[in-house]
Amino acid sequence: MKKEIIIHSAINEVRVAILEEGELAEFFIEMPNKERIIGNIYYGKVNKVVVSLNAAFIDIGLKQDAFLHFSDADDSLEKTIITEEEDSEELEKPIPLAEPVEEDGKKSKSKSKKKGKKEPEAPKEVTKAADVSHTFKTKRSGDVKINLVEGKKIAVQITREAYANKGVKVTSKIAIPGRYLVLMPYDKMIGVSRKIGSFQERRRLRSAAKSFIGGEYGCIIRTASMDKSEEELQKDWLDLIEVWTEIDKKMKESTPPALIYQDMQMATSIVRDMFTTNVERVVVDSKKLYKEINDYIKKVSPHLENRIEYYEGHNGIFEEFNIEKELLKSYKRRVNLHGGGDIVIEQTEAMTVVDVNSGRANEKDQEKNSYKTNIEACRAIARQIRLRDLGGMVVIDFIDMNEDSNRKKLFAEMKKELARDRAKTTVYPLTQLGLLQITRHRVNLNVAEKITEICPTCKGLGRITSKAVLINDIERWLKNYRKTSTEFRILLQLHPSIAEYITEGTISTISKFMIKYFVKIKVQQNENIPIDQFKFFSIRQQKDITNDF
Repeated sequence: MKKEIIIHSAINEVRVAILEEGELAEFFIEMPNKERIIGNIYYGKVNKVVVSLNAAFIDIGLKQDAFLHFSDADDSLEKTIITEEEDSEELEKPIPLAEPVEEDGKKSKSKSKKKGKKEPEAPKEVTKAADVSHTFKTKRSGDVKINLVEGKKIAVQITREAYANKGVKVTSKIAIPGRYLVLMPYDKMIGVSRKIGSFQERRRLRSAAKSFIGGEYGCIIRTASMDKSEEELQKDWLDLIEVWTEIDKKMKESTPPALIYQDMQMATSIVRDMFTTNVERVVVDSKKLYKEINDYIKKVSPHLENRIEYYEGHNGIFEEFNIEKELLKSYKRRVNLHGGGDIVIEQTEAMTVVDVNSGRANEKDQEKNSYKTNIEACRAIARQIRLRDLGGMVVIDFIDMNEDSNRKKLFAEMKKELARDRAKTTVYPLTQLGLLQITRHRVNLNVAEKITEICPTCKGLGRITSKAVLINDIERWLKNYRKTSTEFRILLQLHPSIAEYITEGTISTISKFMIKYFVKIKVQQNENIPIDQFKFFSIRQQKDITNDF
């Protein structure tokens, strides 16, 4: 598949588009007010341990305390915590460096059966705290004891950005990503990306890694390491060790809360994680960013240096590659399908709901038409999920189909389309009501949350009070006003569109109010007043009396 990475840099934002066969597949944006903090490592302090939530809240210096679930502090060998860049790469069961490895890459059964539950190691810290164990039940490892106490100093890494009213999510399983490897300073195991399908290549890479890693740290072998020599892997590993040494030194010299490691900027990190041999080119319109990326690639993958281009065209880089038009479609609630149908995407805090609507029927058979529209919608939805970076639960209401074989084909098609997604996704079969459920690992704010703000008028509802309801509210105010006030001249300020509506006609609505309540009302247009609000002023007292009645 032909892939391209297009990077646009402006004064107040950096935008990155991933094209697949010339079509926009993924989009990332970084702005000053919403800087990327995924992957950053903080030296924090435990503020509160909430056993009922199986979690602790860590003060890392942000507005809200970070959320650390006990499972993310578990040192069991059966759990692997990975960074945002690796969450697309499902790892095989981690393998302790001290244990023998069979040819299929799994632990020896005779050894694993003798193993009992292992007491988790607490993350390294400078000061010691009293040992307090909290038991956390897991499906795979049974009861695991977590040693966390208020006031304990701990290093944590951000794995999910804050969204809605939720703070950032963190893990104490530090992972420092490199080009080919990920350093796990608190884990003594080796994990291999499942996207490396060749058994021989997996065994070669694991053997190469074990030759220079030693027993002090663990690592994850990334997909980009395929066909790389032991020397290239070792060079990447030594760079990561150097980074970790600096982090460890900074942690010992810092007082929490403190930022002790900041991951690469968005554009460079995307190049690090996605710029492989299957990417034809990277096009950048900023000389500074071009130099940064070029210097990095020259260091880690010099054979790809000739694929980096500096864009000097007169048109904007996104206009040149027809990205802007595609982006406009991704902001819309309704997305049209080529076959005449459409999909409607509604986002809530907990989930995203997608409704599939049929258009013109090209098939005489209703079942065939429904299946054809559903398949087309399936591909469009999978693309929109990646493009909008939707996280959490996605529920899709497909057009009803009677044949079980068609339902199974639709389920298989959705799994196939989402297989290209870097984020971890799980697809569930269609229910009897024709609903298909998807869960997608939430890491970043989705694109809509980054580029939009909540409407001050509708407060995020997407709907505002109707004119009829607003006029009823005005009449209710006048009724209360006439009960106690002796003034007969007042000023009513309204949004221009409402002012025109209330004064139009031979006998306007405002005229009816004046006759009914025996009061002189002067209507004044004010663009600063929200369309669903009004203000009354006393002409005699020259003050706002809206809240008095």
